[in-house]
Amino acid sequence: MGIAGSSTSVWQSRNYRLQIAGAVISALGTAAAPVAMAFAIIYAGGSGTAVGLVSAAGTVPAVLFFAIGGVVADRLPRHLVIVAANLVSAVAQALFALVVFMESVKVWQLVIFAAGNGLAIAFRMPATEGLLMRSVDMSNARKAFAIFRTGLNGAQVAGAALGGVLVAGFGPGWVLALDSATFLLASGLGVMMKVEGNLRKRTGLSTELREGWTEFAGRRWLWSVVGQFAVVNALGVGAFAVLGALASNAKFNGAADWGFILSCDAVGMILGGLLMVRLRPQRLLVSGTSAALLLALPLAAFAAGAPLLVICAASLLAGVGVEIFSVNWMTTLRQEIPHDKFSRVAAYEALGSFGLTPLGAAAAGPAADKIGLDRTLWFAAGAIAAATAAVLAVPDVRRVRRSADEDGRLSFHDSPQ
Repeated sequence: MGIAGSSTSVWQSRNYRLQIAGAVISALGTAAAPVAMAFAIIYAGGSGTAVGLVSAAGTVPAVLFFAIGGVVADRLPRHLVIVAANLVSAVAQALFALVVFMESVKVWQLVIFAAGNGLAIAFRMPATEGLLMRSVDMSNARKAFAIFRTGLNGAQVAGAALGGVLVAGFGPGWVLALDSATFLLASGLGVMMKVEGNLRKRTGLSTELREGWTEFAGRRWLWSVVGQFAVVNALGVGAFAVLGALASNAKFNGAADWGFILSCDAVGMILGGLLMVRLRPQRLLVSGTSAALLLALPLAAFAAGAPLLVICAASLLAGVGVEIFSVNWMTTLRQEIPHDKFSRVAAYEALGSFGLTPLGAAAAGPAADKIGLDRTLWFAAGAIAAATAAVLAVPDVRRVRRSADEDGRLSFHDSPQ
């Protein structure tokens, strides 16, 4: 069991150390892959609609299978679920790279590869969050989450910048091959983790899904924030991945500048993570959900025709906002959700939060083609602001406060591995 209040206790967990290492390695390739995907299609003569279609294909299977992934992650050793999901992603990205190298890019092929990667996400995400929750005790949760995400974001800075440079200099195929290799390395580290806890006695699939739904639906603050981020992720993540690439190609220097903008976003996440190592806001959800307003800034900056440096600054602030929300959100979930149901609740949370992301990605290209890129960007920025204002009006969101357990008492009886 970790020593409450110790500055070194976060690192005493073997699973935590291995999980950080694997996540950082795979994040290097994952951060570069969106640049490669978008410009593989653009270089092959594809339209904004095609970019949006492939982006959406990567999230639809995740949305459809999140709930099943949560049940699997609550039933089985979570590190092995992560290993299997990483292997599926490695194969999907390797095949994606192969067709790019062969100069035989077809949209239907890319849709299939993206869907395979999305299916892996449906199982990897609930397992990753559940394993991270068990790896640290409540007294160290905030610091552990902040350090974990800071490591991820550092990898994203390097990965996004490297992706833009490699795509511009060597082509997107090399970036996709790199992404496949990082998933393989992360799988090897996952095999080295210790078995996490005891296997839970299994009941029927429908019973376990129902238990997870009861935990989720019974907390108004939980589904209110999930509703907010259904909008934020659809427009600030799904649509922005398409619109940002299109705007960078139309207004700036294409892949290199788009990679630079994405790396600024990741720098902002690092700064936000470092900030959250020290900050201890009492109203976890008020401070976290308010920070979502910053995600509207890069969309508005692109729409206003701002210069590249202004867009990069806006992207950096958006990254800070993502991290303020994420650490407060993970701390809240660690504080409020029973561990034996955590992966199922996390799956429903992910299902709701990302449920509209495929629609946002798929609709962004056609919307930009029909009503104009700038108008589409303005609409996305305004919708994020409106969703944030709505969730802050919910009383249960304003009532959630930091537990005294973080000051040294454990919330659960299990000890970290």
